[in-house]
Amino acid sequence: MMHVLLAALISALPAWAWAETCPDDVHSQLETLSRQIQQWDDSYHRQGQALVSDELYDQARRRLAHWQECTREQTPKPDNPLASARGTLPHPVAHTGLQKLPSESTVSDWLNTRRDVWVQPKVDGVAVTLVYRQGRLHQLISRGDGLLGHDWSASAAKIPGIVQQLPDAVDVVLQGELYWRLNHHVQSLKGGLNARSKVAGLMSRRRLSDAEAAGIGLFVWAWPDGPTDFTEHLATLARWGFTDSQQYSQPVSTISEAAHWRTHWYNAPLPFASDGVVLHQAARAPAERWQASAPYWSVAWKYPAIKALALVRKVEFRVGRTGRITPILELEPVRLDDRQISRVSVGSLKRWQALDIRPGDHVSISLAGQVIPRLDEVILRNETRVDVQVPNAQDFHALSCWQLDPGCEDQLLARLTWLSGKHGLALPHMGRETWNVLIQAGLIAGFLDWLTLDAAELATIEGLGERTRARVLDSIQSARQRPFSLWLKALGVPPAARNNLEGDWQTLVAKDTQAWLASDGIGPGRAAQLSAFFRDPQVQALAETLRGAGIDGF
Repeated sequence: MMHVLLAALISALPAWAWAETCPDDVHSQLETLSRQIQQWDDSYHRQGQALVSDELYDQARRRLAHWQECTREQTPKPDNPLASARGTLPHPVAHTGLQKLPSESTVSDWLNTRRDVWVQPKVDGVAVTLVYRQGRLHQLISRGDGLLGHDWSASAAKIPGIVQQLPDAVDVVLQGELYWRLNHHVQSLKGGLNARSKVAGLMSRRRLSDAEAAGIGLFVWAWPDGPTDFTEHLATLARWGFTDSQQYSQPVSTISEAAHWRTHWYNAPLPFASDGVVLHQAARAPAERWQASAPYWSVAWKYPAIKALALVRKVEFRVGRTGRITPILELEPVRLDDRQISRVSVGSLKRWQALDIRPGDHVSISLAGQVIPRLDEVILRNETRVDVQVPNAQDFHALSCWQLDPGCEDQLLARLTWLSGKHGLALPHMGRETWNVLIQAGLIAGFLDWLTLDAAELATIEGLGERTRARVLDSIQSARQRPFSLWLKALGVPPAARNNLEGDWQTLVAKDTQAWLASDGIGPGRAAQLSAFFRDPQVQALAETLRGAGIDGF
């Protein structure tokens, strides 16, 4: 029961939700986002195909509302996401939809004003109305727009999961969710698996096979004219054959109890996909007053978001130590798993070129290993394709940028950071930021310029304290004492077994590609890299500088 009318007010959202600024081209962005949401709505409700995950859809809806505020114009009449799903068969009782509460605090506030509340999993399926006459199933109606749906009665007759004949000869209207049966499904591990779309696709057919029909289950979540005593309500449904409702319903009175069941059903094996929990107050309005909008007696509390919809502010390109170009997206800050994320790596220049991400695009991000921000896909493209300055990949490689030439700032800084890090000389107090300060102060224009720095030069750097200057000088002195083997790593020599790098610099320089290829464990590619490294004129110039500085082995 996803993508229902969004009733959550902007004021009810967490403070960070609208911390984002309004885009400069908000009017055109607003129009593009609005059209995309309409397309998603039509595909989801009319065709049964989810083109975007529920959580990204909800975030897009909230962003649309925020941008409407940005325009400072009268907010347009809210659109109906279900409009294209409208059928011709009226529901005896309107489908109400659900307000989605955004945080534990808002759920707690809601609970504090309610009594006799029950919690159920929010089954990820297709909402329907079941009409029984004298205990026999008379009609199955798709949700449609909440007021008018489609007649699915012919398919319903083939589905074993739908009770065809109640044990009591009663006239009754029920509302529920058709779901695709899953075996021990754990939502936190497997996600939705497009189970909802599968059911929607099957129900839109004119004929169901026996195997397809057997795969569809039913969770009844509303009995509009049922007893207000929810225990009696559930017991009667179970006696009629709707056992899921009783099995997966629990009374709650505190936020800790609600949170417990939300966490439990998120991580426990269930026979269906679910995307949160629903809190029901037993007392509700009479059925004739139900409307196709969010009611006061039920709310949804979704599971933790695993994806965030992020607006791209800027595209940057970083050049690493070996010349690899990594595109970085600067994002409008978003929250994911209680973390604020403002940057994400695209991974490679090739991937960026394939995705063609530009400022103003919307992307989906998640957390790899629950820690590292990861770019998943482009969700929506800005119609205005903003130009970005892309480095020429041919200009950067393992032997480029030993000097601060134009465009070499990133690679030289990466080389220096490697040199002082654990893979190189392991110099204390000499990290990326320190190297950057020295570069910006104009004291480093080449890879080894720092070797000759003295106290007087360091004293010219504004804001660099006496203690920091002393630490830098100590690191420079200790670098001079590091062994030849560490200096080779600091220079970035291509990896090779230690016994293949024995001898001094002159010994290694004298080896050609064939000599390297004759060494144990070195193939043609690595042999060519080693030969190119030691014979490169810039590398040889660095070796001469180190020899002059008295570094061991040079």
